[in-house]
Amino acid sequence: MCGIGGIFHRNAHQPIDPQLLVNMAAIQSHRGPDNFGYANPRGMGMGMSHARLSIIDLDENRGRQPLASEDGDFWLVHNGEFYDYQRIRADLTAMGNRFTTKSDSEIVLHLYPRYGLEKTLEYLRGEFAFALFDRRKDSLFLVRDRFGIKPLYWTETAGGIVYGSELKVLFAHPEVTRRLSAESTYHQLIQVMVPGTTAFEGVHQVPPGQLIKIQRKDNRLFVSQQKYWDIDFPVAGEYVNHRDESYYIEGVREQLLEAVQLRLEADVPVGCYLSGGIDSCSILGLCAAIRQDPVKAFTIGFDNSDYDETPIAREMAQMTAADQLVLSLSAEHLYENFSRTLWHTERTVYNTLAVAKLLMSEAVTKNHYKVVLTGEGSDELFAGYPAFRQDMFLYGLDDLPVSLRSQWQASLEASNSLFRGAMLPREAFSSASMNAVVGFTPTCIQNWLHCHDYAMQLLNPEWRRQLDDYDAGDAIAATFDRGQLDGRHPLDKAQYVWIKTMLEGQILTWGGDRVDMANSMEARPAFLDHHLARFATQVPPQLRIKGDTEKYVLREAMKGLLPETLYKRQKFAFMAPPAHTDRHKWRLFTDLFQAYASRDKVEAAGLMDYQAIQALIDGHEDPAMDLGVKVQLDAVLNHVLGVQMLHEQLVAQDIPALAARRAEELNWLI
Repeated sequence: MCGIGGIFHRNAHQPIDPQLLVNMAAIQSHRGPDNFGYANPRGMGMGMSHARLSIIDLDENRGRQPLASEDGDFWLVHNGEFYDYQRIRADLTAMGNRFTTKSDSEIVLHLYPRYGLEKTLEYLRGEFAFALFDRRKDSLFLVRDRFGIKPLYWTETAGGIVYGSELKVLFAHPEVTRRLSAESTYHQLIQVMVPGTTAFEGVHQVPPGQLIKIQRKDNRLFVSQQKYWDIDFPVAGEYVNHRDESYYIEGVREQLLEAVQLRLEADVPVGCYLSGGIDSCSILGLCAAIRQDPVKAFTIGFDNSDYDETPIAREMAQMTAADQLVLSLSAEHLYENFSRTLWHTERTVYNTLAVAKLLMSEAVTKNHYKVVLTGEGSDELFAGYPAFRQDMFLYGLDDLPVSLRSQWQASLEASNSLFRGAMLPREAFSSASMNAVVGFTPTCIQNWLHCHDYAMQLLNPEWRRQLDDYDAGDAIAATFDRGQLDGRHPLDKAQYVWIKTMLEGQILTWGGDRVDMANSMEARPAFLDHHLARFATQVPPQLRIKGDTEKYVLREAMKGLLPETLYKRQKFAFMAPPAHTDRHKWRLFTDLFQAYASRDKVEAAGLMDYQAIQALIDGHEDPAMDLGVKVQLDAVLNHVLGVQMLHEQLVAQDIPALAARRAEELNWLI
């Protein structure tokens, strides 16, 4: 697991400054502190750099990247992990290929010339983002894993293409423009982003399951995008079969066990994240059964019992004889590290869970671990979120009696009262564009689309006029593949929309890679194994949510290793206590506004309306305000603070100079 960066010029003979490449590695040294590498072969107009976190093949020289084929025709820089690489390497060796490293990354350089990129991707299993240069085709390929676990950004400059694992890697290049736009700022304020975009104008993400091809001809670059994988639910009628529950329960158990076992492969110790949810408890239970030694488990605890899951996590740790570390976090921990977290997330966050997870990864690193297995992806595959149950009740059970529908709905709302205004909308919101593309407006994005009026008030007057007719629901829905929605069950559609928006844009960024790699720690989400995902899509909706029980098939598959209290409990959203939950948190929160969103700073940035910000803060302090409104406003105010921090850290600050200083501090000099 590492950080990558690179440059691809329009003119193959235009030189690339090697120190610039190294600076691009240095500014992401938190992703790979163990060593760095770069390559800018003469006459190719192409340069790559790499900051390495050594996990597979610890030999410092042998595992160093970028990697090149023996004939120099193919060049690779890779971030992430390819699982089952030993078997693939052995198969290729038997066919005559000769490997120079023991790194999983090298398999791409042998698969690609033999099979081409499309077939190569079928072999790759895991979380990854890589750049591959083909000198024969004079083309650069930017490839991202199927769910977007690993990040990869790119932008176009006057000279060519610049890419990297983080935005600050691109911004280390002096020709890259750093500017927040009206649309990007608006989307930061409403939480949900348009897939493929970032907070910065002209800077793109490689979408999950897709690749970007940049071909050079006659000093011109031709950019194209290709999808190689997508989450694919069957059309509704295909679920009708004669398989019983046991087939799906046993299949989920078998597929998850294989995914976990593959992800325990490393040349360094591997631990587990452990909360009080079925997902992480299942991962720990399987790891403990596979391993010969006790598993190190890391748990976040909060100072508010309404949000704290440590009791169940402790019970699970005791059941598995895990060596558990509980990191107890206070308001000071969360708000004193808010700005530091935004530097790494490079997008706004609606809850300080992002900060908590950054502090957790720091604790993992301090305990001399580089790798943990996590439970992300389970809710997406097995319909765990409360929003999915609501959509199932509303749209997926046509024959459900009205009385039972009302009973289940009431139970859902009661068990998620703390999260109304975040995980569940405080009131229904309908988007005409979503309705046209999906068939309804999925619950998971209703609350955020409902923030439209807040966001418009907060933008500066010129941007408000510019976005007067803007429809966020339309912009987001336009990115969906209708072929993956038409004819699908409503629950499948709701899960598809979440996977395309909240999973990649939130769970795997400010809840995943960015706060994990901030402290040189690799997280491996076993549930997002694409073989497991393929099986999970075949599970009938009525077994993902059976009655009012979410993740039914997973519960049954893991029943033997879960504490009884957890097996019987409804899904509990994992969030940090919001600022409104006590006066001390609120004071620390408003102190941050004084530091980053004072009148002078807001007006200097020119992005938002200070009076509108102050009006929201004043309104939030009204003790008579509805709790759902407070939860929603807490999220919006977190985003306001985040926008100001992004401007201060990534626009106002001289990033190219910062990257150069960082290289000097590390002595990464050419």
